[in-house]
Amino acid sequence: MDAGVTDRGSDLVRIDGHLLDLRIVGEGDGSPSVVFLHEGLGSVDLWRSFPADVVDRVGERAVVYSRYGHGWSDVQREPRPLDFMHHEGLVVLPELLEAVGVVDPILIGHSDGASIALLHASEHPVAGLVLLAPHVFTEPMGLAEIAGFTARFHDTDLAQRMAKYHRDPVATLNAWANVWNDPQFVPWNIESCLSSIACPVLVIQGVDDQYGTLAQVEAVASQVSGEVDQLILDSCRHSPHLDRPDETVQATVDFINLLRGRLDE
Repeated sequence: MDAGVTDRGSDLVRIDGHLLDLRIVGEGDGSPSVVFLHEGLGSVDLWRSFPADVVDRVGERAVVYSRYGHGWSDVQREPRPLDFMHHEGLVVLPELLEAVGVVDPILIGHSDGASIALLHASEHPVAGLVLLAPHVFTEPMGLAEIAGFTARFHDTDLAQRMAKYHRDPVATLNAWANVWNDPQFVPWNIESCLSSIACPVLVIQGVDDQYGTLAQVEAVASQVSGEVDQLILDSCRHSPHLDRPDETVQATVDFINLLRGRLDE
């Protein structure tokens, strides 16, 4: 496991009735100001060193946590509702932020985590958003990729590999895939929330993202009320912080520094 996330303390905190694995990353004793929201099959540890690489360079502290059903948080056995991202952004995240004393956070979200960040920011104050490969609507190519991944999961050693990062990798896969593979999820779309978001936004996406096209970026850029910066990366798939780490870290650090400069004026 990467020292940047795991060696600075871990706590299980009860949020929305479930124990969640939560880590504080970054030096100092002040309240965290940055929150990392992982992808659909992600967890604290699957961020690798990205949280520490960012906050250590900007002098901030961050909250990194695994959602219910992920990582070392409580295992989710029951079916996940189709509106789970709304619940995460509008119920779970506000409770978590209050519990750890975070006010007006900078939210850094990847994939489903980026969608959760957008939903939260549509109804709650945030200082800024960094969105890695966000989803604001489903696309046929992304749904097909998820269906293919689900099929491959049971025919490969993916469960054993995921066991390093999740308490129950099969349950984690099922909770996520059963939503995205449900025909009733095809119309899912959160574009209606975008105009309510007035904070600065940075969107980072790979040209070769297998789960979403640049139409996702265009939707955010054209419909969010606040200023939107974009970083489109060649030779990059769905995880910019892993496929193109130097550029992704630098862009995120520059965005936070610019944001903090504006807030201090």
